[in-house]
Amino acid sequence: MKLHKISLALIMGLGTLTSCGDKLELTNPNQQTTGTFGQTVSDLEENIIACYNHIRMEGTYARVGYMIDVCRGDEVWNSSQVWYKEFDDLNVPFTIDIGQWSWRDWYYTINVCNYVLSRTGDLSAATDQVKRIAGQAYFIRGLAYYNLAGYYQNPILITSYDAYSSLDGLYAPNYETQGEDPNLQYDRVMDQVESDFQQALDLLPTKDLGGEWQNGRANKGAAAGFLARALMMRHKYSDALTYLKNIISGQYGQYKLMENYGDNFREGSKYENNNESIFEVQFLDYGTQGTDDEWTPVNTSANATQGSAIESNFGPGNYGGWADLSASPWLYNLFKQERTTEGTLDPRLYWTIGTYESDWDGFEYGNVCYTTPMSADNYVVTNNSYGGLPVAKFTNLRTGLYDKVVTGLHDGINLRLMRYSDVLLRAAECENEISGPTQQAIDWINQVRNRAKLANLKLSDFDSKDKLFEQIANVERPKEFGCETGRGFDLIRWGWFYDAGRLQQMKEHGAFNYWTTSDYESGAITYTPKDPVDYSTCSKSSYDSWLPGHEFYPIYQGTLNDNPNLVGNSANYGTTNAGYFSSKGWTIHPVVDLSK
Repeated sequence: MKLHKISLALIMGLGTLTSCGDKLELTNPNQQTTGTFGQTVSDLEENIIACYNHIRMEGTYARVGYMIDVCRGDEVWNSSQVWYKEFDDLNVPFTIDIGQWSWRDWYYTINVCNYVLSRTGDLSAATDQVKRIAGQAYFIRGLAYYNLAGYYQNPILITSYDAYSSLDGLYAPNYETQGEDPNLQYDRVMDQVESDFQQALDLLPTKDLGGEWQNGRANKGAAAGFLARALMMRHKYSDALTYLKNIISGQYGQYKLMENYGDNFREGSKYENNNESIFEVQFLDYGTQGTDDEWTPVNTSANATQGSAIESNFGPGNYGGWADLSASPWLYNLFKQERTTEGTLDPRLYWTIGTYESDWDGFEYGNVCYTTPMSADNYVVTNNSYGGLPVAKFTNLRTGLYDKVVTGLHDGINLRLMRYSDVLLRAAECENEISGPTQQAIDWINQVRNRAKLANLKLSDFDSKDKLFEQIANVERPKEFGCETGRGFDLIRWGWFYDAGRLQQMKEHGAFNYWTTSDYESGAITYTPKDPVDYSTCSKSSYDSWLPGHEFYPIYQGTLNDNPNLVGNSANYGTTNAGYFSSKGWTIHPVVDLSK
């Protein structure tokens, strides 16, 4: 019998199947199966740990699953022009194998979550401990489907563990009617995402309960924050704003901005799971992990590393990194356009892009790249062949801890998937969509700006909803979250792929020039890696190669071949999603010149 990859992914953990006929049945008392495991609360607590472990796989957040959305954003370009190239170019072929890794690993995660939920029983009569176990399973399953829908548009929706008991369940369809618009399945999956996050919100405790609920476990704040994100994907701004306001008011626990922006990007108990963190992926600090890199989802080694490879992807080649992704010149120069009230550079630049700046002399760890002093006339680039401004976020480029990248699954910095600053800026966006521009929206934005010591925005400077949206989308969010995952989701929900003005703007943001030291020193090129890029003369822009439908990633052809009930999405068939967006009555804000 032919079993495809997804079947194997879903079937793992099912245990031994019951034999039939008159054969002698023997049970190994030392081997756990689905028939013997999961019958006690203690077992279910172990299952929940497995759920959290599954969001640390390569296809979830340990490497590829995180990076392929970073690639979709206009804040990053592919400086290796090899690994992730097709993802950055937004024209991924349906035959590329790594395009399937996130699909595979999120379904592993869903499998474990569904198993937990199959064992928690009637929650109306359950203990608080069981409710909290179920709440975490709902949250992680919601997170899985949020990513699957955001990447693949029309994934298979499986919410019952019993479905794995037959091939009919394993070879489930991702449609209700043959030939339907993939967005119909997208809506069904997003309905489930909203339901799962709402269930989690109802069942989980607040962060203020303390202990593990403020140190890594999903809690009400995390559920409310991600529910708001899911609602905003389909422009449900009023509903989303309700949950965001509840977070701001402290209904789900007390959150606040850290005084030092850099504390969100360092490892160690002093910085991780801090007061700004809504939810983060837990990785062990470097030096406390195992020694074996395991790139497969099975994690069979007792000495497996417990870190991510994010630093390896971002790290400059001269410092041991794989030199795959770099910050866009647009983002760098956006930071340079506005100084603080003290006349200095925005401190967020320091932690986002690893460049030499005179402002950094005496600031934090100074002008360093992995403890090596930087100078004004020595341009540290990501990739030696193509150049690029090094990304500093979630790396040790600025932490002063290590002198080079230790490649592989060793990066111990927790990935903060949602921070309180995101809550504030999303609340401002929702407020603006509903009744903007308003002073309330401005006030929420200014809280984030004040942490960076930037001057307050004034309501009088924004005469329209469109202008304030432009400020949020192309100034405030890029400077606060630049080079983090999430920008690709934003570009989709804003509809920028379906508007000529916005598509042109993304092309300009994503423009870059190749740069090498030898060409610069010989005079073959006169520009530096920091200079603004003229789109009309640039080496390349990521969005020039975007094809309709390819704002999503195609479902891998091998998976389609193995499952006769599975159909492709808009990226597989090169079909536009503009009609779906417009049919909802959603607004695409026109480009606004903020200088006027």
